[in-house]
Amino acid sequence: MLLLPSLRSTARSPLLQVLKTSVAVVAAWLLCSALFTQTAPIFAAIAALLVVQPSVNQSIAKGLERSVGVILGVVLAYGIGFVFGRSGWVVLVAIVLALLLSWVFKLGPGSANQIPISAMLVLSLGALQLDYAVDRILETIIGAAIGLAVNVLIVPPVLLQPAHLAVARLGREVAAAMERLAGALSTSTSPDELATIRAKARDLRKVRDTATDAMARGAESLTLNPRRGRNRALLERDAELLDRLSILVTRVMGMTRAVHDNYRPSLISDAAIVEIAEELRRAAHDVRLLGRDEPSTSTAEIPLLTAPLQILRPNAEHWVLIGSLLEDLRRVRLEIQGSDDS
Repeated sequence: MLLLPSLRSTARSPLLQVLKTSVAVVAAWLLCSALFTQTAPIFAAIAALLVVQPSVNQSIAKGLERSVGVILGVVLAYGIGFVFGRSGWVVLVAIVLALLLSWVFKLGPGSANQIPISAMLVLSLGALQLDYAVDRILETIIGAAIGLAVNVLIVPPVLLQPAHLAVARLGREVAAAMERLAGALSTSTSPDELATIRAKARDLRKVRDTATDAMARGAESLTLNPRRGRNRALLERDAELLDRLSILVTRVMGMTRAVHDNYRPSLISDAAIVEIAEELRRAAHDVRLLGRDEPSTSTAEIPLLTAPLQILRPNAEHWVLIGSLLEDLRRVRLEIQGSDDS
């Protein structure tokens, strides 16, 4: 029971991916059964199974890995079998030599695993004739080609929606962190509450990393994808927004730490702090506006950070915190507006 969580994924693969893989395997099996009548087309089915990946780019990579691994494995098995026959110890020697060959040529995991598997299958199941070896290589190439064709022709996957949702979530979390910080500057806040606010601000890094990973998968899904033309604009917009939000994450974390380390009960009565809190709420509004996550106000379409906040004579008791927050707010404003001025 302890192993069960590690055996299950947190989410199912899309049903379409399962159907596409099934179509590729069946097509590869039927075609190669007609072309090569000596044995069941296992190599073709395995190649098609492995090549149908979440992106076209990954399909090409898997196809190359599979083909290279099979070619080297079949050639190795044929050579060893031709010299030493098909006894059990020969299969073991072939597997060890295949692993060493992968190590010598620094092959990736896909090819490195495929070489000993192919060698083992040929020596265990196949006849040691040259035409048999050539047929297995051709069978693999055909299976990989069918898998790639199915992945390209049947709704090639575009993983932009998860990336878009992840970036939108990051925007919401950044805005919420700004509002929590504004609340701490507006009302009396206990040390435990300040610690909670700081912990939630630190959690922004996890949300940012999740969005970054989703964006990378989205970009990969468009590589060599026939549908990339009409989806590139959305990806570029989300990538630009992610860059800006990532900078805001750093700013919000810095402001939250400054408030946490320099908090005094007298802050909430300081006129400058009151203005800074209001500015943070405006910034949160505009961050939501950036992500088109509109706040429920009558001014939802109107940016509120129209001018930088200026404090001419800050309270001497709080001048360090006020100066730090003002500089961070200035940079936040420039980032929200997309200005290069730093």
